[in-house]
Amino acid sequence: MKPLNLIAAASIALLASGSAVLAEECNAAGTVGSAGSASAGGTSASSVGTAGTCRTDDGTTSSIGSGGSAATTDGKAQSKTHVNDSGDKLKAQTKAQAVDKGTFSKSRTKTSTDGSTLDSTTRTMSHVPGEKPVKNTTNQKIILPEQ
Repeated sequence: MKPLNLIAAASIALLASGSAVLAEECNAAGTVGSAGSASAGGTSASSVGTAGTCRTDDGTTSSIGSGGSAATTDGKAQSKTHVNDSGDKLKAQTKAQAVDKGTFSKSRTKTSTDGSTLDSTTRTMSHVPGEKPVKNTTNQKIILPEQ
């Protein structure tokens, strides 16, 4: 038997011999998410955020994620994401912006969960000098029922 096959066989045997962990059903659960993108001239910006919560008899488990990107043909682009974990509260914010002379595109997503309320909002805006800015807002909010 080749050494790689021997290692694989030993790993499978070890995993099979371990004790089984059963998943616990959620008493209340929810997921939210929002995303958006903006573009004008040679600029574009996008952002996205998502959060999920599962409440069981043993406690609450939550997750959060956020990200974004920006691009321009001949200017400056940046994208920043910040995630905050303060005990039972999770917050994430992503800002993406691209600027080329007076033309710009930007997108911002804020997402949060505190174990009972999940919220995600994305705001986008693009602008070409001499024209009216184009704006959009997307929001999703869920409040989990009490146990």
